[in-house]
Amino acid sequence: MTALLASVRSADEAFDAADAGAELIDLKEPGAGALGGVAIGDIARIVRALRARYAVRPISATIGDLPNDALDEMTARVLDVAATGVDYVKVGVTPGAGASACLRHLASLPAAVVPVFLSDDGVDRELAALAAQLGFVGIVFDTASKNGRTLFDCVDAGMLASCIADARARGTMIAVAGSLGWGDLDRILMLSPDIAGFRGALCDELEGRGGRLDPKRVEKWVRALHGDGV
Repeated sequence: MTALLASVRSADEAFDAADAGAELIDLKEPGAGALGGVAIGDIARIVRALRARYAVRPISATIGDLPNDALDEMTARVLDVAATGVDYVKVGVTPGAGASACLRHLASLPAAVVPVFLSDDGVDRELAALAAQLGFVGIVFDTASKNGRTLFDCVDAGMLASCIADARARGTMIAVAGSLGWGDLDRILMLSPDIAGFRGALCDELEGRGGRLDPKRVEKWVRALHGDGV
């Protein structure tokens, strides 16, 4: 079964998503980029509020969009976000120059970092294998550009399936995201990742990822990912 991760920007959205059955709550500001960060104080407040009602619901948060070589700023942001009490800190990594060094640096930090591979130009199987070898609890395949192209428009499905199999063999969780919608459901179910992440598909169609999260859409996606129909 694939769990649903709902990206939310506020406490109200977080509660709506959790009440509608989202198994993971991800704090992100869609207006600030692919992995736009929510203000640290807001993350802390949302975490405290969610923990009061959902003591064991996993919560992640992004640190914002940074290049692979911004290691000092990356470190500071990771530690700040981790200190809010989230379970996982999501950090974007772009395959290519500096990606391996960035991964090794992230693996050395005293935080539960989850690297997000921005796979607009395809999947880097060696990089994904390195992440699993370094002991990250999970990795995410996502896209940086939110221009209507989905993850499956950008990557080779066979290569993605191989990466998922490699990670599973090492006990690493795998998540897929990247402007996914109903047209991608069959491929998600076929790949059977541990987690599928959504933002735009959970919001009003006319407003897209910048609009308000709709709990009814969350419920519908949870049923679909659990194989209960739509």
